[in-house]
Amino acid sequence: MPQWELQLQGRVGEMKLEDVMVKRVGLLLVVALLASSALAKKKPSPQVDLEGITARGRLLAEYDVAAWHSTDAVQAMHPEKGRVRRFIGRKTDAGWIVSYGRLNDSGNRFLVVYEATQGATPQQFTVKEYDPPKEDTGFEYFGAQAIETVARDFRGENRRYNVAVLPADSNQMYVYVYPAQTRQGIYPLGGDVRYLISVDGSSIVEKRQLHKAILELSYTSTPDRKVEGGSHSHVLSDVPEDTDVFFVLTRKPSIPEYIGTKNVVYVVETDGTIRVAK
Repeated sequence: MPQWELQLQGRVGEMKLEDVMVKRVGLLLVVALLASSALAKKKPSPQVDLEGITARGRLLAEYDVAAWHSTDAVQAMHPEKGRVRRFIGRKTDAGWIVSYGRLNDSGNRFLVVYEATQGATPQQFTVKEYDPPKEDTGFEYFGAQAIETVARDFRGENRRYNVAVLPADSNQMYVYVYPAQTRQGIYPLGGDVRYLISVDGSSIVEKRQLHKAILELSYTSTPDRKVEGGSHSHVLSDVPEDTDVFFVLTRKPSIPEYIGTKNVVYVVETDGTIRVAK
């Protein structure tokens, strides 16, 4: 059973895949990918919203950083076991606020025990404790409900996963489930799902499998081999996914990723922008 990383979130060979093939690569593998004329000749459909994919991927990366550093701040408060079961992050004009708590016994309120507010940098958070907990019936409550809805549907590997709740159009919510990084310098790619959840958090409007199998990847240069880019292929879709942008923004070293689809080769640059490879 998957281990849901919903309470406190932190960081820390060849495989046969059904939908994604990823290798540690340098410039030679990138060139090999681009050499396929079947991939390189065609252009993306006008309906492909590359800017939207970039925007969601960037926001997901911000959420992950906010969850990481706010968790550190909350852990310093030594929370009592059972008081915190979920956390919900939301971006404001002043920065990120991450609420830690749980649904009440009736399931009609989210009880905020700790509220972590971002400071001058993405790494700085101050924490306010509520005793008794603050009751919320807004975004945090519906976000917690959305996570519960997704938890009943998601089936993954026996490993840790992270969860992020982001706003979508028409007051709906996106819930992302993606594998958590568990080893320093090893970055998981794949096994991720994006759900579109109803306004009240109670039902799944759309489920999008972004990738299936999970690879654990490292990108280490040596004196005679410099890693200059990554490369993988998509079979489930003809476009980069939000989590491809997230992957590029969060891995080290900061290098672009080349993504081959049936018709097009895309490049996700180190700032998250996406272009068609030339």
